[in-house]
Amino acid sequence: MPLVDTHVHLNFDTFAGDLDELAQAWRQAGVLALVHSCVEPGEFAAMQAIADRIPELYLSVGLHPLDMDKWTDAAAARIAELAAADDRVVAIGETGLDFFKADDEAVQREAFWQQLTIAHRLNLPVIVHCRDAAQATAEVIDEFQRQVGPVDGVMHCWAGTPAETQQFLDLGFYISFSGIVTFKNAHQVKASAQMVPAHRLLVETDCPFLTPEPRRKERRNQPAFVYHVAAYLAELRQVDFEALAQTTTRNAVTLFKLPELSPWLAADPNLPPITAGC
Repeated sequence: MPLVDTHVHLNFDTFAGDLDELAQAWRQAGVLALVHSCVEPGEFAAMQAIADRIPELYLSVGLHPLDMDKWTDAAAARIAELAAADDRVVAIGETGLDFFKADDEAVQREAFWQQLTIAHRLNLPVIVHCRDAAQATAEVIDEFQRQVGPVDGVMHCWAGTPAETQQFLDLGFYISFSGIVTFKNAHQVKASAQMVPAHRLLVETDCPFLTPEPRRKERRNQPAFVYHVAAYLAELRQVDFEALAQTTTRNAVTLFKLPELSPWLAADPNLPPITAGC
């Protein structure tokens, strides 16, 4: 039962004391790989140190839209430099737009565009954070694809409406669901999760945040709990859990070009075929 947690933050202090035990737990849960998202380039060295200990950990590098006080030309250059220098980097981000209580929308758009440019130049996907900014985010991506060239990626920790979801599917993006989809009142998230085609579906924890049911009472989320996200999605979509796990893992391998898992992708004859439906 293979799984990939496509969005973690293991460099946070809450994981400092027992990371080896947590790694054992996620391996027992079937997690074959993890993608460590980056909030700002200054934390990248700590991320690399963790990846030195954990061979199944892949990295991204970028600047979160809530950290625009750190956005400079030097920051853009540093993101590009770090991404090109470490072959464990499989994405740019997390980047995107967050207009919740924002007063820096123009700067966010500029930083997002520049990070899309880096991703395009390096042939890497983007990990997109989007909060209260779905229309603007789709417009920036669409304009970039038309003016500059192709770029793909994932809408991470997605909580948008079905109509917003369709906009990003039309742009060629993957949609990743976190523990939010398991929450009782997350009705629009559940509706979106039911409509995403199987070949565009990903799972994540966004740990240490957003612990899924039935572990929600635990303050700290962890990668092993991606199992609960995947199990809930399988039930919601009325598909076999093993098939959903295999499909989302294949999608992660395909999007992030995970080199260590590519042989698994090519060799496993039991993988369900790619289809455009759910």
